[in-house]
Amino acid sequence: MVSTISCQEFAPLSRKGGFDLIDVRTPMEFYEVHAVGSLNASLDRLNPELIMASRGARAQEPLYVICRSGGRSAQACNTFVKAGFENVINIEGGTLAWIAAGLPVNRGTKQMISLERQVRIAAGILIVAGTILTATISRWFLVIPGFVGAGLTFAGMSNTCGMGLILARMPWNKSLKVKDCSGGGCCSP
Repeated sequence: MVSTISCQEFAPLSRKGGFDLIDVRTPMEFYEVHAVGSLNASLDRLNPELIMASRGARAQEPLYVICRSGGRSAQACNTFVKAGFENVINIEGGTLAWIAAGLPVNRGTKQMISLERQVRIAAGILIVAGTILTATISRWFLVIPGFVGAGLTFAGMSNTCGMGLILARMPWNKSLKVKDCSGGGCCSP
């Protein structure tokens, strides 16, 4: 089971410093707004072994993980645990809770559509396209909206969005130069 901490509990630690915090959102999301002191380690490229190795002597200390609302960071924590690293802690509520708690953030200029909105747009387009193709060409195209509906249901039940993971790999979601420690080498003090 993954350990969690609320933003209110984490606030005193963040003020003291000396912690490692990784944000597992896409580089675009990270650039838009992120917790002060966090480093980007995108979930789709997460390499627990390299990140922990990059921490050096701090590898035995807690590693805090954050995302937008807590779902992806929980997945990342599970990835670390499966790789044999138990001392990872999920920040409950993610960046949204961080901001609500009044903790400091860095903001870039908003240049892209959030990953969540990209998923909704893509799902909507696929459903409309499948419906139009069904009405004009063949009823076999009903498979498209059915597949999207099944995917959305699975995403809601498992808190894992396959379409989001695919969209996160698209070039427009990787276009910014942000410090990324997915492959290790930057989590050490």
